[in-house]
Amino acid sequence: MTSLILATTTPGEAEIFASLQGEGASIGRPSVFVRLSRCNLACQWCDTAYTWRFAGDNRPHRDNLAFERGSNQVAMNVEDVAGRIAAFGVPRLVVTGGEPLLQAPALARMIAILRETVTPLHVEIETNGTVAPSPTLDALIDQYNVSPKLAHSGNPAALALIPERLAAWAAESRALFKFVIATPADLDEVRTLAQTFPIVPERLFVMPEGTDSATLRERARWLAEAAMQAGWRFTDRLHIHLYGDTRGT
Repeated sequence: MTSLILATTTPGEAEIFASLQGEGASIGRPSVFVRLSRCNLACQWCDTAYTWRFAGDNRPHRDNLAFERGSNQVAMNVEDVAGRIAAFGVPRLVVTGGEPLLQAPALARMIAILRETVTPLHVEIETNGTVAPSPTLDALIDQYNVSPKLAHSGNPAALALIPERLAAWAAESRALFKFVIATPADLDEVRTLAQTFPIVPERLFVMPEGTDSATLRERARWLAEAAMQAGWRFTDRLHIHLYGDTRGT
């Protein structure tokens, strides 16, 4: 039996929920979300550290919290996950994490089952851009929301910004780039990446980093202007304004 490892909203309860997409090109669209556990990177401002920073993991995070794995991770067979998603009756699926592409074989099996029961179905995967999708999974995906991690994330560039992967995503028409921005200095790094690979402006989003509305609004004021000048797209974090920094939203 094939299983996926999911994050939880409460101990033992998988984080599968319906909400509005809060970020990127699909912002405001009703969606079903599946949050998978495990990540190969460690962003110091990550707002879902409960998917990877388990007891014994000393990778830096600004909250310095260690989560108990048994309470924050649950295994479910792919048939049950697909059934839970289908029951919402929403034709848009967003697979997030963690890093979903670490579980590509099981994820492909789950989506294949789901496509047999939900028609039409639009599938988005949110990824940090360091892992290539398997051919089997890739054939099932409509949209990739690729969020490469800049230097302020605390990840070494050798791990977070892999040239061959960034070039591949830039060449993939289904891939949209979303850069998390904390200070104006981060924009120089985005400009360099956009020129190097290259990334067309229509597929490049910049988003303020923050887990509360006040921080997002303050950063949005200068970031929106910078996006307009560069010809990039700006995205807010709608779910934070609506629900706060909470699981299952």
